[in-house]
Amino acid sequence: MQMQRMQHIDRIARRGTALLALALVATTSACSNAGNIGEILGSVLGQQGGQAANQVSGTVRGVDTRNQQIGLQLSNGQTVGLQYDNNTQVVYQNQRYGVTSLDAGDQVTARIQQNGNAYYTDLVQVDAAVQGSGNTSSSNANVQSLSGTVRQIDQANGLFTINTSNYGTLTVSLPYNVSRADQNKFVSLRSGDAVRLYGVFLNNSRVELRQFY
Repeated sequence: MQMQRMQHIDRIARRGTALLALALVATTSACSNAGNIGEILGSVLGQQGGQAANQVSGTVRGVDTRNQQIGLQLSNGQTVGLQYDNNTQVVYQNQRYGVTSLDAGDQVTARIQQNGNAYYTDLVQVDAAVQGSGNTSSSNANVQSLSGTVRQIDQANGLFTINTSNYGTLTVSLPYNVSRADQNKFVSLRSGDAVRLYGVFLNNSRVELRQFY
């Protein structure tokens, strides 16, 4: 159990590093011309041809939730930002998850379409999830202990809402590499159940599960 918590905490550190890297990518992109992303992706897509021309594979650098962009490092070594929205799905082992479940280092294939000078993805297939390194040097200050009453459950998308006394109504999402124990707990949830969990706030009303307890 202790090792599992350490691995969860390690993912937080990787995500923080990834967001910093993505911010640097976004700053660099803003200084370049608007057609640059089209040129980069165009050259990669042009090499693929056929049905593969509407998808691109690479390594996730991070997720910018404010600008709704996924930083993706392509096979040519360059990193671009793919736009996403609330309709974008992440699929891993035939299960659907939110975009915020992506971790830096994940190997993915994104289905894309051009949106003006940018590219938008509505589907991200996780080909290989990054594995925890076991490094526990990060602080657990971002992990919150939460408790509340279950109100709604969306098993198809790995989400549930809870009413809490301190934070109001929160939407809790499962990471796609959720443990079997937490997956079983989620499946057994029913409206009205009292739950306690460790989680990380993604915004004021959204939490990503780290562990039920």
